[in-house]
Amino acid sequence: MFRSKPINDAPPPEDPAALTDDDYWTSSRRPLSCLIFLLPLLGLYEVGVLWLGGSEPASYRNGADHWMRTALQEVGLVQVHVLPAIVIGLLLAWHLGGRYSWKVNRETLLGMTAESLLFALMLVVIGQLQSLAFAEINESTLPASTALASAGLSKVVSFVGAGVYEEVLFRLWMLPLCYAVFYVLFRSARWAAGTAILVTSVLFSLAHYVGPHGDAFSALTFSFRAMAGSFFALLFLLRGFGITVGCHAAYDLLVGILLVDHT
Repeated sequence: MFRSKPINDAPPPEDPAALTDDDYWTSSRRPLSCLIFLLPLLGLYEVGVLWLGGSEPASYRNGADHWMRTALQEVGLVQVHVLPAIVIGLLLAWHLGGRYSWKVNRETLLGMTAESLLFALMLVVIGQLQSLAFAEINESTLPASTALASAGLSKVVSFVGAGVYEEVLFRLWMLPLCYAVFYVLFRSARWAAGTAILVTSVLFSLAHYVGPHGDAFSALTFSFRAMAGSFFALLFLLRGFGITVGCHAAYDLLVGILLVDHT
């Protein structure tokens, strides 16, 4: 009779982290990869706002950034670096809490850049198709964008900032919070996720019409922004925070400078 192999001769178990360190699809979703990918965009926006705004940087801040800073000021946190420090600290805490590897290679960051551009182009195509559909029912088409020659640094800074802080507010913070609330109500992960995506996407769209600098409401822009919010939410859940920010910023730059202004 054959004897079973002694337990002591069995190979040691594989380290799960070691198996996934070189897996792009996993490493690109990790908080440290997202943070390193995000830092140039965050730095460009924050430095650009301070440089362009001078003594009045608030005039160059986008809506999501302004709302979060106002909330922080209500509790006495008025320093200009507090909000970006919170974003960085949140991602670092997520990384430490998950006990992820500290390894991030250049190929991962390049892949995240390529994915961001690819998904941004997909969203541009979806927007153009929706614009054509609305034109068929006699809705006005989306307004033409400003020519590239007239798009200055302030526009680039604004679009990058929207990509960063709108995703921080609506996807990184609000989406998980809504999911937790709806999970308590529904006791179903599927219903909680679907409802959280729907609610945050509608709020994301409505936010573009709030305040003195808000856009005039139209069915076309509202429906597109709600759809874009759902697109970003699914991207956040499936491909992570970094690629979602990159896609949003790339999309805004494409349509706000080169193509048509949906946002």
